[in-house]
Amino acid sequence: MSHRSDTLPVPSGQRRGRVPRDHSIYTQLLEITLHLQQAMTEHFVQLTSRQGLSLEERRHTEAICEHEALLSRLICRMINLLQSGATSGLELQVPLPSEDSRGDVRYGQRAQLSGQPDPVPQLSDCEAAFVSHDLSNRGIDISVFYQSSFQDYNAYQKDKYHKDKNTLGFINLGTSENKLCMDLMTERLQESDMNCTEDTLLQYPDWRGQPFLREEVARFLTYYCRAPTRLDPENVVVLNGCCSVFSALAMVLCDPGEAFLVPAPFYGGFAFSSRLYAKVELIPVHLESEVTVTNTHPFQLTVDKLEEALLEARLEGKKVRGLVLINPQNPLGDIYSPESLMKYLEFAKRYNLHVIIDEIYMLSVFDESITFHSVLSMKSLPDSNRTHVIWGTSKDFGISGFRFGALYTHNKEVASAVSAFGYLHSISGITQHKLCQLLQNTEWIDKVYVPTNCYRLREAHKYITAELKALEIPFHNRSSGLYVWINLKKYLDPCTFEEEWLLYCRFLDNKLLLSRGKTYMCKEPGWFRLIFADELPRLKLDEWNMRRFCDVLQEQKEALIVKQLEDAMRE
Repeated sequence: MSHRSDTLPVPSGQRRGRVPRDHSIYTQLLEITLHLQQAMTEHFVQLTSRQGLSLEERRHTEAICEHEALLSRLICRMINLLQSGATSGLELQVPLPSEDSRGDVRYGQRAQLSGQPDPVPQLSDCEAAFVSHDLSNRGIDISVFYQSSFQDYNAYQKDKYHKDKNTLGFINLGTSENKLCMDLMTERLQESDMNCTEDTLLQYPDWRGQPFLREEVARFLTYYCRAPTRLDPENVVVLNGCCSVFSALAMVLCDPGEAFLVPAPFYGGFAFSSRLYAKVELIPVHLESEVTVTNTHPFQLTVDKLEEALLEARLEGKKVRGLVLINPQNPLGDIYSPESLMKYLEFAKRYNLHVIIDEIYMLSVFDESITFHSVLSMKSLPDSNRTHVIWGTSKDFGISGFRFGALYTHNKEVASAVSAFGYLHSISGITQHKLCQLLQNTEWIDKVYVPTNCYRLREAHKYITAELKALEIPFHNRSSGLYVWINLKKYLDPCTFEEEWLLYCRFLDNKLLLSRGKTYMCKEPGWFRLIFADELPRLKLDEWNMRRFCDVLQEQKEALIVKQLEDAMRE
């Protein structure tokens, strides 16, 4: 422990040794807690900054950091509660844990361990939430959860790269957006049929979605999902995005504390969506990259793995209410065969589980030799009443800003319950009109948009994978989605999630936003998702040309060499 003075921290403007007579028990406890926090901070700094650690000791660093973050949160909650009860009106300066621009949860590590006074910290939004006098405990949790989930994305929004106006801004290779056909979509949205301002569009809508849009969604899904019979518009519910649909399903299918099984790695937005309102746990069904006798291809999902995950969850006393599938898969790009889909659905029926299937990338399969099979194309479902499909236009049509997501379910009770969320999460009437006009023009979609989009996806994928091969970076080679799942394990030493996070930070330091494997609940450290669905000419520009990406990896490689040399010298 540090030899720093054992006196308690003192509020600004007060002298040590003079305690006001109106100090309440809350204020005294608050000061003791602050002292405990300071001592714990310095202890963790010493633990994580020791030199000459063995490889085995270094492997414990991640656990130490996780414990540090957990204890930090608990103590800050104590501080918040004590401040709420304090009656003295003192404004104590609280040394809270901060989340810097790289997403690291750290204590304000003091370089000055002498008698120099610490500067008063500037609290971030995340830090301020811990000491809020206005937020409820739930509000604090939501605020912290939001800041920790989106602070890097928010930094990107404030400082976006632009080839003319901001060449030093963030390049976003982490958010899955399709920018390849902005020219086609802009032109289509400017056509005369898109412009309508009828009175009904300016009034409150049907909370399930306007009838004309639900009818068009049912027709669209019947056609593109190759449904054996016409889908019923009464089974369609429209909300502002697929995550809103998923969140609503989690609310109406589960009670707080119950769970869904999800093959991992999986889209991290679902974890945020299921927790924000519903407080539903997502239990990962871990998939391995290594090919073995039982794992015939990388990241293979089998019924045995589902059975094992369900059994483990039940042994831990968890109530599993459903299975979540993403097809085509995000972030892997895998496409489930009809035979595999049927096995997963039969597994779910066997255990009375709901199945939520997200098919948001169904038109983003760019290999002509591969056919996507929607669950809605099946002539009979093992349990149609518990099978629920999500689809939206954000990925396939590149209009994520429209905020449109649709649910199709044969279960009238589920459709009715989810419809209630339209009161909070509906889409504007004008936007619903534009979506209806867009989806009903199947001639333009079939002859112009889909062929062009698939061609550009294929070319962009070909370019980015050629660059990865030149860099000798392994990747999961699939032909759907807007991303490539890349393996950067060779840049980690040791190969831990802590080192993965440090590499992620190095990317951020160079204004490059990627998504790391742990945010997808990947079991193995070192995997990242790289988005390639940007304009191909922009991808090939000299100022981009993966230059920042390559520079970061070169820096990391040099750092590893230095680290290995230092380790060798110590030995």
